[in-house]
Amino acid sequence: MSTSEITVQDHPAQPAAVVRTELPVEEIPAFLGGAFGEVIGALSAGGLSPAGPPFARYRPVDGGFAVEAGFPSSGEVAPSGRVVATTLPGGPVATTLYRGEYGGVGAAYDAVTVWMGEHGWTPTGAPWEAYLDGPEVPEPRTVVSFPVQRA
Repeated sequence: MSTSEITVQDHPAQPAAVVRTELPVEEIPAFLGGAFGEVIGALSAGGLSPAGPPFARYRPVDGGFAVEAGFPSSGEVAPSGRVVATTLPGGPVATTLYRGEYGGVGAAYDAVTVWMGEHGWTPTGAPWEAYLDGPEVPEPRTVVSFPVQRA
């Protein structure tokens, strides 16, 4: 497991398509694969394509997490079945690259949170993680991103 250097980059606002649900943590891996497939189908049906790697955002709720999983999109997404439109926020974003099993990615969130406090940044919205590799890779790469502003 390793976390790379943390940097702040300007991120353009990006239309995206996601499936949202609430579920216990142990059901997240199975949900992600299905959600990514649904989003790819909806993008294709709408004449759109993914504009980046799959991503997910998580928010703790009673009994688990509210999860939103999908892809950045090449254009505005029309709702289709469980697939809805969202936006990855524009502006400054603190990011790091995590290498390791998905179960350990929380260490990257912790590292970015500590770094923000030490460098005068504060989060402005929900962080997200983008998956550069599939689960079959021994040390998959995950980019963890927090929208931020100067504290």
